[in-house]
Amino acid sequence: MKWLLITSAGLYLFGSYSRPLFLAGLVAELIHMGMRGTALGRLPLIGPHDTLAFFSTSIALMGLPFLYARGVKKDSTLSWSIGALAALFALLALPFRSMNMPLPPVLNTLWFELHVALAFFAYGLFGIGAILGGLYLARNDRTLLDLQYKAALIGYTFFSASMVSGGIWGYYAWGTYWLWTPKELWTSILWLFYSLYLHLRLKGANADRLVAWAGIIGFGVTLFTYLGVSMLMKSSHSF
Repeated sequence: MKWLLITSAGLYLFGSYSRPLFLAGLVAELIHMGMRGTALGRLPLIGPHDTLAFFSTSIALMGLPFLYARGVKKDSTLSWSIGALAALFALLALPFRSMNMPLPPVLNTLWFELHVALAFFAYGLFGIGAILGGLYLARNDRTLLDLQYKAALIGYTFFSASMVSGGIWGYYAWGTYWLWTPKELWTSILWLFYSLYLHLRLKGANADRLVAWAGIIGFGVTLFTYLGVSMLMKSSHSF
């Protein structure tokens, strides 16, 4: 099934020249996720291969409305940037072996799957926000900054819901809503960072460039929360 990830990555990269190609890439990746889920009997949300592929899918899926937003419908740079980011994580998934195993009892709950899926939808939106922030800094087009704020706001909502569902899962799994593991600590840092970001808009137009940069930095915090903590620190969360 890895050939579907390679196909979708290529289609994403050429999506700036033809939006139907971007859509075809998303369809290919959704088929990959569906086949993986059917083979496993669960959502493919465990291990680096499946989470990177799910991250890629989330970026493309969450980015789709922004590609057709008013003011950016013909922006090939935006569509290429979102496609390139999705393609990057699809290709990063390829070297890793798939973890073909049933869910352990501690993970075999709807709350776990909801927690992880919502978190990756939020990660995807934070990545799209970073792209929009970079384009705003390059072009000084206020439409892009407004879209960045919308992406971050929706992502923040998803992420907040992910934290709630994660707490419920934690209670069923370990008898407590919160454990101060590195992953949970950085989850808190990420949530607080975007809480601050959303309030920066109250400073008015004078803070526009600061808002754009904050959205870019926020994606860096997102990547460390997802990949950095998993690779560099011991935690009950592997990926």
